Amino acid sequence: MLLTTFLQASEELATTVNEVAEDASFSLLGLATKGGWLMIVLAILSIVAIYVFAERLYAINHAAKVDKNFTKDITDYLQDGKKKSALALCKKSDTPIARMLEKGIERMGRPLHDIQAAVENVGNLEVARLEKGLPVLASIAGGAPMIGFLGTVMGMVQAFFNMSRAGNNIDITLLSGGIYTAMITTVGGLIVGIIAYFCYNYLTSRVSDVVYKMENSTIEFMDALESGNITTRPSGSMDLEVE
Repeated sequence: MLLTTFLQASEELATTVNEVAEDASFSLLGLATKGGWLMIVLAILSIVAIYVFAERLYAINHAAKVDKNFTKDITDYLQDGKKKSALALCKKSDTPIARMLEKGIERMGRPLHDIQAAVENVGNLEVARLEKGLPVLASIAGGAPMIGFLGTVMGMVQAFFNMSRAGNNIDITLLSGGIYTAMITTVGGLIVGIIAYFCYNYLTSRVSDVVYKMENSTIEFMDALESGNITTRPSGSMDLEVE
């Protein structure tokens, strides 16, 4: 008799454990579908964030690939009077630093402060080009959690509305289920926001590295001009080169 009772209790316990395990287990996709239409918005924002990050990372990495001797090679060409060779090297490099120095070389023959102003203007345009898309990441980082919280509030309102319609037949599962569904959007919004936030900060740091290289090259170029080793005569006087 005791053995039979024990076996029945064991079977009931095993059934209860299996039911709890089935209820507790859920897939990420199934969880996301319970968040409502706002989860679609968060999914779109996550795709946009990934695209912007990948595209900007490629552009910034390309901009950062500059030969450490690039500025020195430019100044050596100019000291030898080979202006065309210096311009050809700039066009071949196709980087922000090369475009800055190219503009400076084209302005040779004018006062030094005009040359520096031209180089800095190109530098500002290049930095703006590198930072293109970063405001989108910043907006997603700040907006995604807010969208998730909006979904949670809407779910809570819906849960309490359902309870008010239930009247005296209020079931605790009616409230808990609504809260469970509502909190999903907050989780999704936080995940998207956190990823976008770290991507934004990483890209910002990479842009800062490129800006540092641009400023360093500008200083080296202007120092070479101010040293007097490079003749800043009007354009055309350095066109005759002996290769």
